[in-house]
Amino acid sequence: MKNPLDSAALNAAIEDVHRAGMPGLFAEVRDGDQVWLGAAGVADVVTGRPVTADMRHRVGSITKTFTAAAVLQQVESGQIGLDTPIGRYLPKLVPGERGDAITVRMLINHTSGLAEYLPYAYPSLKAFPALADTGPQSLDDHRLTRFDPVELIEMGVTAPAVGTPGGTPGVYSNTNYLLLVQLLEQVTGTTAERYITRNIIERAGLRDTELPAGPYVDGPHSQHYEAWFGMIDPPRDYSVYDMSWVGPSASLISTVADLNRFYGTLLAGEIVSPSSLAQMQRTVPVISQEGRTIGYGLGLHPMEGPGQGTFWGHGGTVWGGGALAMTRADGKRQMAVAVNLQRWNRLDSSGKPQPHPIDAALAALYRVAMYG
Repeated sequence: MKNPLDSAALNAAIEDVHRAGMPGLFAEVRDGDQVWLGAAGVADVVTGRPVTADMRHRVGSITKTFTAAAVLQQVESGQIGLDTPIGRYLPKLVPGERGDAITVRMLINHTSGLAEYLPYAYPSLKAFPALADTGPQSLDDHRLTRFDPVELIEMGVTAPAVGTPGGTPGVYSNTNYLLLVQLLEQVTGTTAERYITRNIIERAGLRDTELPAGPYVDGPHSQHYEAWFGMIDPPRDYSVYDMSWVGPSASLISTVADLNRFYGTLLAGEIVSPSSLAQMQRTVPVISQEGRTIGYGLGLHPMEGPGQGTFWGHGGTVWGGGALAMTRADGKRQMAVAVNLQRWNRLDSSGKPQPHPIDAALAALYRVAMYG
């Protein structure tokens, strides 16, 4: 084995992230049959209850891989055309010329040019991603708001476009995935939650993964602490939250073990066909919500270390929680990490997030986990 699991190095690396200021985090790393489970810090800063590696957690946009895979299953069955304009399926939601120009593929890989609806649904995020002009008030206002996905889509579709259909770099937008959810529901005749549960979650054998109906995380879980770039001090718990603001594009609850199992199964060609998987791994440049340009495929993005194999997976954040899951292309080496604090970087005088020790410590943990 080239880089067998080094438990001592992984234990040290996860403790370093906690020491750098992360209240709690937990992870599973796999190399063939070897498995390392680790946790550091607390699930509740008030009681001091520790985090454990088997906790359930909101994993945010990691959900997008599940949604993309569900759409590709329908492409395989002939119900959806990957390069068919979305206006053929949802003419009322994306009317006119844009509906003719934006294809299903452009929605999945974020090259549609459709704007992010979030600043319109959450008024205090109005200038997002111009962070200095934002505030966290809307996060509290909408804890238990039940959003209508069609209204959210309309906000994104009627907002000024962020690019031309098919143009690169694309711009990451949740509007794209809410449209894919509507598309799935139209062609399958059932809810996206039900379809994804039956055809993705259950097919992959995931026992602790669900798209929640209510605002609670069932079972053992951590609190989710949001700092909103130092504007919430001390960070506030947002673990009880109605996730209809993103629905099946980012509402998944899972465990680190289930995430590794899912990506391992997907990359083995057991969720979608090998040709669909190849489509998922065709990347284009996309500007992430953090403003970085990344390679993005169809619900997957790659990570690569110098001289190392390519890993495929996705990251995700919600208010107060985050996760990253990456699996090497050969399926042998896997990492899934969950954290219970978000947006810990304070802003400098120009409104840019300042480096924080957590950033370097997390990057070091990812390196040890993925490359040994």
